[in-house]
Amino acid sequence: MNLLLLSNSTIQGQPYLDWPKPLIQRFLPEGTEAVFIPYAAVTFSYDDYEKMVREALGQIGIKVRSIHTFDDPVKAINEAQAILVGGGNTFKLLSELYKNEIIEPIRTKVTNGTPYIGWSAGSNVACQSIKTTNDMPIMEPPSFDGLGLLDLQINAHYTEQTIQGHGGESRLQRLLEYSAVNETPVLCLPEGCALKIEGESWKLISSEPCKLIRKGGVIQTLHHGPLTL
Repeated sequence: MNLLLLSNSTIQGQPYLDWPKPLIQRFLPEGTEAVFIPYAAVTFSYDDYEKMVREALGQIGIKVRSIHTFDDPVKAINEAQAILVGGGNTFKLLSELYKNEIIEPIRTKVTNGTPYIGWSAGSNVACQSIKTTNDMPIMEPPSFDGLGLLDLQINAHYTEQTIQGHGGESRLQRLLEYSAVNETPVLCLPEGCALKIEGESWKLISSEPCKLIRKGGVIQTLHHGPLTL
């Protein structure tokens, strides 16, 4: 498989999709026609989302068309040269993937080698489940099961910052709750970080240490470079 799973799309003060653009440029050949899935959008339209992604990736020669503009979503996936899945609300994204019956078509295409790029919610749904998303469950999908493209969970936008005087649990505490009752390890990806999978090669792209949390709360610190689970 060929997966590029990004923690986030934009770093504050930079243009949309600017920081991962070099990664995407090396990952997808110029001229690639990619099908974009905008279903995670909630407070803005799919048309607006498509325009943002098309303009950003057009600068590196990637042609983008949103799946909502196709008459047949399944056919669009089956004929896609690459699949892009954008961020937003993960529960809405997964609900729409089920509604449009493209869970299995995406899984089949990607396991057969079609490149997949996700950011934030788009990275969440690539995993076994969406149980480690940060989003509010504004919709109820038929299942929490994701695309199951890798035996790993991702927590996007990972941070250990806390708000002074705030009594709620930290992100790490929440993920330790997950790891207390689930087997699949969680890769914590801070902003500006990514996981790239090309065939049997796994690489962590990160300018800072990342955490891998295993069953029972065992924490491993990972650094930029090859990743072995």
